[in-house]
Amino acid sequence: MTNTTYVQEYHAIVEVLSKYNEGGKKADSTIMRPAFSSQATIFGVDVDNKLTGGPIQGLFDVIDNVFHPSPEAKAAIARIDIVGTAASARIDTDDISGFRFTDFFNLLKVEGKWTVVSKIYHTHPSA
Repeated sequence: MTNTTYVQEYHAIVEVLSKYNEGGKKADSTIMRPAFSSQATIFGVDVDNKLTGGPIQGLFDVIDNVFHPSPEAKAAIARIDIVGTAASARIDTDDISGFRFTDFFNLLKVEGKWTVVSKIYHTHPSA
């Protein structure tokens, strides 16, 4: 039996998060959908400081119907923390459909595969 190393797990998570980044950049939820559990959730705070969110389908709807392709968008995975089958990650994104976000993801390794089970986000004010 071989033990998976932290480096291998890290790269597997980067691959999952890259699907999210690419889907956002291309405004195509079909690219990012495989990164998420079908039971995943998304939450944030709206402009009135009210909690907003729910099932991950809400993210996919916004990506497909509100966002536009943003080839100039830049994303950085700021951190990934891994313990066994649980992980968390932070991504900062600039210039995606005119927005700047900080996203926090919780991932679980289910049946040998990393999947996002929740996302919370902060939308930075426009400059």
